[in-house]
Amino acid sequence: MKVEQMVWTSANGWQMRSGSDAVFHPQLVLFFCASRMDNVDMRFVELRSRYMGADIIGCTTAGEIAGEEVLDNSVVATAVEFNETRVRVEYTDIQQMTESFDAGKRLGTALEKEGLRLVMVISDGHIINGTELVQGITSVLGVGIPVTGGLAGDAAHFEKTGVSVNAPLVEGRVAAIGFYGEHLKIGHGSVGGWNSFGQDRRITKSEANVLYEIDGIPALQLYKALLGEKAKDLPGSSLLFPLSIRPEDNSREPITRTVLSINEEDNSMVFAGNMPTGHICKLMVANFDHLVDGASKAANEALQISELQTLNKRSLGVLVSCVGRKLVLGRRTADEVLAVRGILGAHTAVTGFYSYGEICPHGQLLNCELHNQTMTVTTITEED
Repeated sequence: MKVEQMVWTSANGWQMRSGSDAVFHPQLVLFFCASRMDNVDMRFVELRSRYMGADIIGCTTAGEIAGEEVLDNSVVATAVEFNETRVRVEYTDIQQMTESFDAGKRLGTALEKEGLRLVMVISDGHIINGTELVQGITSVLGVGIPVTGGLAGDAAHFEKTGVSVNAPLVEGRVAAIGFYGEHLKIGHGSVGGWNSFGQDRRITKSEANVLYEIDGIPALQLYKALLGEKAKDLPGSSLLFPLSIRPEDNSREPITRTVLSINEEDNSMVFAGNMPTGHICKLMVANFDHLVDGASKAANEALQISELQTLNKRSLGVLVSCVGRKLVLGRRTADEVLAVRGILGAHTAVTGFYSYGEICPHGQLLNCELHNQTMTVTTITEED
């Protein structure tokens, strides 16, 4: 495997990152870009001119990751040339959230199953129900194939996002990248690091990812009461106070959910993933050190699952972290990327983005989920 990474800024144009390999025939280029950048379509044209034979997949973000850095107002492009691995890209478009499951099903059906080792999803982040999307994919592929990736971002605006599949960015697009080959070693890990507080509460009325009532009280009304002064900054302040949800019987690990929008008319809240009626929910708050420690745990989990003690040969690490973590960490945002990079090692080329939702299995179980407010790490290595 060979990896070449470039970063574009308005001040410097395209610049090659140190440590890049000489890549001649990449099969895949991943690019992540600021959501409101001028002339962003020209950046795609430039990438297409440089990497004529590659599949070029990208999305808008709430922050771009390159090596040890977290950037804004940039484009990060990472070209990968595999020795033995085959890559296949499929995509579909949606117009509204209710199409999410069918979109996932279409993608799962389109991907060839033989030799498939990993599916990486890069999805629109604004009009998607991430839970339904993942369930649609896994309804076709089953639980044996890890599905990772994330939902595109729009800084903290939550207005529109874009995804590129061998074309300029468009809204409503969902891409799936299939990685094939017996030489692949795949690792994945997803950990939050948020602290829950207050009492357990029950979701008493919901429909898919729309939450109407908690403990019989209108959801938005209760949420505002819990947030106090922070309620005036909704929906943005909700990124700082996500909800943890779990089945009442504790049959599955808790997962974290972030608010996408609120409806003052009916006091409902729209989340990035489903909020099942009957689940137990609890408010969460950030702790800086715990967030960074969570990122380290995600990297260690990826190493463990890859069955590699260290990534001592050229590897690719794709990091998808949540916009909420970035808002909380502020100037310390790079700390969580540094923590991951320190564990993955110097042989790993690191890229990624800050998202509206992260996709990853729960540990070894391979039951893929949409997560919010986590650091998700996917590692790809070719073994001899």
